[in-house]
Amino acid sequence: MPHFCLDDSPHFRMIELDEVSSTNTFLRDYHPVRPTEITLVTAEFQSAGRGQATNRWESERSKNLLFSILVHPQALSLSHLFLLREAIALSIRDAVAQHFADSPVTVKWPNDIYVGDCKIAGILIENAFKGATLDSCIIGCGVNVNQETFHFPALAPTKKQMECLQPTPCSLRQLLGCETERTFVLEDIMEGFTRRYAQLQTGHYDDIQREYHAVLYRRDGWHDYVDANGPFRAEIKEVEPSGHLVLHDEMGTFRRYAFKEVRFE
Repeated sequence: MPHFCLDDSPHFRMIELDEVSSTNTFLRDYHPVRPTEITLVTAEFQSAGRGQATNRWESERSKNLLFSILVHPQALSLSHLFLLREAIALSIRDAVAQHFADSPVTVKWPNDIYVGDCKIAGILIENAFKGATLDSCIIGCGVNVNQETFHFPALAPTKKQMECLQPTPCSLRQLLGCETERTFVLEDIMEGFTRRYAQLQTGHYDDIQREYHAVLYRRDGWHDYVDANGPFRAEIKEVEPSGHLVLHDEMGTFRRYAFKEVRFE
């Protein structure tokens, strides 16, 4: 397969920014005369980068990958929207995993990327609708590449962090001991994403779902979780096409959760 190039084409456009509040916000206000199938926006720094919910995404200037992708997947039914999360999560996971022969690189449901038990990348997706029809999706991504220190100490979370259930951030630089060319990582991510996006547009879902399940964080064995009723132990049964996580607990009960309804301990 030829190496993916970040060059503009009739189907792909790349916009490189120095500083922006967030790349997702930029794309929400972006209205080109001639839309392309995939629009990629990168930034050296985000003054108001966000993670899930109200979380802030920490990133030093010009150290990491901060980017958003705008797509218009009209062929994707609303019941299969979670496949977009799977497609981008797998693409980032594969790009990161190329650098590690011995450490497991996994996707923590629904779409955080982990090396071991440390978070190296996060994803935030915003969907826009026209009536009952999906109009566009903005996929915001942060991948820790060359940052050496974080506000929350990497690889050694404090007792307070553990109590607040803050994931421990890490970067390729910390784990590999050397800097990595960010452009090469981005090219690998976009190669994987454009390939999987083409599969979604033609209704080929099975391979993406199989790949996603195969690399889930805590895919095997019994682990601790917490929901509104308290702590319990369970194993992952599946992630449904809707995105719901199904756990099988020690009492033999199947528990089904939407995002934020259950917590990994």
